[in-house]
Amino acid sequence: MLKTIAILDDEEDILELLQNYLTRAGFKVETFSSPERFLKYLERHQPDLILLDLMLPGADGLEICRYLKSQPEKASLPIIMLTARSQEADRVTGLELGADDYVTKPFSLRELEARIKAVLRRRETPVPAEKGGKKLAGGQLLIDPERHQVRIKGSPVELSLSEFRILELLTSRPGRVFSRDQILDYLWGREKVVIPRTVDVHIRHLRKKLGELKDLIQSVRGVGYKFEDRP
Repeated sequence: MLKTIAILDDEEDILELLQNYLTRAGFKVETFSSPERFLKYLERHQPDLILLDLMLPGADGLEICRYLKSQPEKASLPIIMLTARSQEADRVTGLELGADDYVTKPFSLRELEARIKAVLRRRETPVPAEKGGKKLAGGQLLIDPERHQVRIKGSPVELSLSEFRILELLTSRPGRVFSRDQILDYLWGREKVVIPRTVDVHIRHLRKKLGELKDLIQSVRGVGYKFEDRP
């Protein structure tokens, strides 16, 4: 079954280019130049991945990203940002809102295809876990890869795909220190074209969402991060 990619961009020539290229690459592609039509589409459909332009007339792609990540049924949708903003601060802001990757315009179509496939592959290859999920922190934290679900004391916690995958990795070996490069390799593999600070952004966001359990993710200065379980 073909994977569906929904694209929101106000430039018709880019939409046509992406639709033609990604269709030939084996994807089903839905394109939108209007944020209103795009959001209406998402009310009835669940694409496998979203390409989201940040520079939209009358709308802010970052605000659309924030809105989608606040909706429980849409929060786990992978989002790759398309942006003409090359400054690191703009990219970090998008990642902090829950986007999984970014591509700066002008971009290589082959690179974009590789990033899309990398994000989709991460979504489909979870770390093996106990049936019904893994319980940590004396049962307070439940991670269920099959349902892509995290619960703290029974309440659901909405994580982006990257945040979920990082938590999966760290909790797969409690106490083991994972370097930033190891985490990046796990998230992006050979398609890794991101800065190490990306990991720090995701970790900061993940800790915030874990609330009172945030200290379970510990920094190891000069090395990386680890998950320290507790009874």
